[in-house]
Amino acid sequence: MRNGGAACTAANRIYVHSSRHDEFVERMTAELAALSVGPGLDRSRQVGALVSVAERDKVAELVDGAVEEGARLVHGGKSAEHGAFYDATLLTGVRHGSRISSTEIFGPVVAVVRYDDVDEAVRMANDTVYGLMAYVFGEEREAMAVARRLEAGMVAINRGVVSDPAAPFGGVKQSGLGREGGFDGILEFLEEKYIALDAHP
Repeated sequence: MRNGGAACTAANRIYVHSSRHDEFVERMTAELAALSVGPGLDRSRQVGALVSVAERDKVAELVDGAVEEGARLVHGGKSAEHGAFYDATLLTGVRHGSRISSTEIFGPVVAVVRYDDVDEAVRMANDTVYGLMAYVFGEEREAMAVARRLEAGMVAINRGVVSDPAAPFGGVKQSGLGREGGFDGILEFLEEKYIALDAHP
């Protein structure tokens, strides 16, 4: 919900193992219900407006479309009558490959996809043209093994924020080329010269 979900590093799709699914949905619903939507200058609010009414309508269309495709609206799913506000929203039963699971939502929406097998989850996670950020939660050794298999420029393990000035920031696939930040980011500002010398003149 940071920045109302309008962040390039926001998790759009959340894959939850069947054994944890119901508990996750129950706890996430409680967390979202505790959030208040309203003007960002009001410090009692936790979810502010989206960048425009058009963007709010796009998010609403994605949510409505997901429900039409069989997803269940557990919480939220409403636009304010005035302004670019949209409630913190939770969808379950989201079908992998549906429009909401294959686009960048850029709104306060949690789209949950259930899975039974880790290989299946990795396959679905990698089945996208995007590849900036991924998150893995679980036992550290297993999470590291999954992180190595994910097609993303950055992976956070058991944490919700990954950005660090000392670390390279950037993605793969349609999420950009190159890196900023860290040692790798310096390379973007350098010009390399290659000189080839004939060893046998």
